[in-house]
Amino acid sequence: MSQSPSGGPVGGDAPSPLLFMNTLNAFHGTAALKAAVELDLFTALGEGCASPAEIGTRCNAAERGVRILCDYLTILGFLTKTDGRYQLTRDSGVFLDRRSPAYMGGVVQFLLSPTIVESFANLTEAVRRGGTATSAEGTMEAEHPVWVDFARAMMPMMARPAQEIPSLLGLDPERKIRVLDLAAGHGLFGLAFAQQFPNAEVTAVDWAPVLAVAEENARVAGVADRFRSLPGSAFDVEYGEGYDVVLLTNFLHHFDPATCESLLRKVHAALAEGGRAVTLEFVPNEDRVSPPGPATFSLVMLASTARGDAYTFGEYDAMFRNAGFSRNESRPLQSSIEQVVISHR
Repeated sequence: MSQSPSGGPVGGDAPSPLLFMNTLNAFHGTAALKAAVELDLFTALGEGCASPAEIGTRCNAAERGVRILCDYLTILGFLTKTDGRYQLTRDSGVFLDRRSPAYMGGVVQFLLSPTIVESFANLTEAVRRGGTATSAEGTMEAEHPVWVDFARAMMPMMARPAQEIPSLLGLDPERKIRVLDLAAGHGLFGLAFAQQFPNAEVTAVDWAPVLAVAEENARVAGVADRFRSLPGSAFDVEYGEGYDVVLLTNFLHHFDPATCESLLRKVHAALAEGGRAVTLEFVPNEDRVSPPGPATFSLVMLASTARGDAYTFGEYDAMFRNAGFSRNESRPLQSSIEQVVISHR
């Protein structure tokens, strides 16, 4: 093996700083994507603008700026470039052209909100503490305004999983179904049951300003007459009982296991005989480092909550059993990297 002037090896086995540098500069890609969404650049391309001059005119931006940004987005894989002209990739056309029904550009409003960005800016201190350094409870403070942003911004990402979940339960479409949607947010998960089952009645629990978004979505979906709001904390409000389904979508990961179990005991008591709790979560494998998407979610919880985590199926199984549930099963979704855990009363 040859050596470099410094005496180190040269070739495929040589140490490389590439991972370090790419990770250190990863925020460049975030900034480029955010700028493109804010400029509505992807929509301009979808409308047929292709040269930097055309795109610049449509986006009210300098030709030089557009050319450099589009080149960078091409390197990242969001665009293609031929003879100085740019086109959307298939994925960019589906998810980033504002005219698409699957448009997800609005997700930027939540994922890059000052609250979330600040959480990661204080990550060193969060690691020292073992929980968020932004405040005592981070995003889980009572009536934190970030959840209104979440409810409005994340609807495109959650629409398909929400529609997929009801079919997993094998419910009789003719019978009356009572659904309790905890931390309902935008309400799409409960509303999917109301849309697919004409006799389903949905009760949604969340902070009042967040429920206003869900109520608006219920009116748009045409099911407002079967949608009821129950404002307040899921830990404090009285649910009632006799529910066939309780939805826990993207909620349990915000808390430690003991807190989850206290909530799940309350959920268990609210279910009718034969009722089921339906949990949607990022569920890593038992090694906690795979698959990458669910496994890396633990860091989000470290940065933004006091005690949250991404839990394995084994951990969820233990929590639900400790709360009185008889058995649990995991189901994958075609439309999401998250998994559904169905827990039987």
